[in-house]
Amino acid sequence: MKKLLFLLLTLALLGCTVFAVSAYEHEDYYKGAKKGEVLNVFNWGEYISDSYEDGMLDVNREFERLTGIKVNYVTFESNEDMYAKIKNGGVSYDIVVPSDYMIERMVSEGLLQSFDPESLPNYHYIDSKYKNMYYDPDNTYSVPYNVGMVGLIYNTKMVDETPTSWKIMWDEKYAGKILMIDNPRDAFAIPQKILGYSFNDPDLKQLDDVAQMLIDQKPLLQGYVMDEVFNKMESGEAAMVPYYVGDYIIMHDINPDLAFVYPEEGVNIFVDAMCIPRTAQNVDAALKYINFMLDPEIALTNAWYIGYASPNTAVVENEDYADMAENQYLYPDDEHMPNVEYFHNLPQETLNRFSELWNQIKMAGGTDNSVYFGFGVTAAVIVFYFVYRFFQKRRRQYWYDFPEA
Repeated sequence: MKKLLFLLLTLALLGCTVFAVSAYEHEDYYKGAKKGEVLNVFNWGEYISDSYEDGMLDVNREFERLTGIKVNYVTFESNEDMYAKIKNGGVSYDIVVPSDYMIERMVSEGLLQSFDPESLPNYHYIDSKYKNMYYDPDNTYSVPYNVGMVGLIYNTKMVDETPTSWKIMWDEKYAGKILMIDNPRDAFAIPQKILGYSFNDPDLKQLDDVAQMLIDQKPLLQGYVMDEVFNKMESGEAAMVPYYVGDYIIMHDINPDLAFVYPEEGVNIFVDAMCIPRTAQNVDAALKYINFMLDPEIALTNAWYIGYASPNTAVVENEDYADMAENQYLYPDDEHMPNVEYFHNLPQETLNRFSELWNQIKMAGGTDNSVYFGFGVTAAVIVFYFVYRFFQKRRRQYWYDFPEA
């Protein structure tokens, strides 16, 4: 199935001459770029097509080829990590890709600069339902990049039943086999829904209740994960983890024993969008880059590679994307749509309490592999030392089949 999809997509795209010799839409827009200038991009890990293998495109290299602008591409693992780096101002980026609630926060704190997306020739491809969103009501700070939801990924060989509730993550039967997402908003969201709370209620007592549930859960955990979730779930090391649907689709190709469910209590839906920080040094190049990411062929190759839902109408309406567009995990119809809620920015007092509680949770006792990792490193150093003494010791990229809902 995977090879067939590669072949069909490759032939279709080659027929349109869209690869290394591509003629992208509105090429005149990219003229005037200064060769050798640098564009600093700060994006999530595993979140862009970055290879020419299997007929795909290395998007950043294509942008460099087209414009002569060098892309310095750096990744982050969470909105909070990204925010801290932008807030501290140690490094200047020209493009960042936060999620909705973090865009709202960064706008309120003056960390993003406004621009006119209507001036971008390809902006008209953004679906109207992703314009005028609550976090950017006038479309002046962001351009949508991808859309997704959080659900529960589980291994059908290790989990006895088909989960319907987030409560399974507190089932002692799976002690030592449960992974928790290492991201405070996403981690708190799970007990919030179990307790019937909104993601966005500023009530501090509710946060305390949620934190206690996460502390109670910690002895059952194998560990907290972000990008390392791929290796753990693909290898069958863990039984379950709350994570993003697009990443599940990629993992499933490596390990077909994995399955996915949107728990009945409700899930987070999110939009990640391209923004320009206030301290950006190369705004003109940033605008060119955003427009390039909206090009139908670039957006299509990213949608295939990343596995997330696209806000780009040229992608969703492309006949070569039809099977993906019908996937009910990515583009659920009314029958398959879970109970969803967006994260919003929170009052500063609530954010402060959030940070305090998250630190307490991470420091609380329980099964945390970081402790064992520390012991392991120490033991490895000792063993290495003696081996060296006695013997004078001399050293992924994948595609996926998309599973049906």
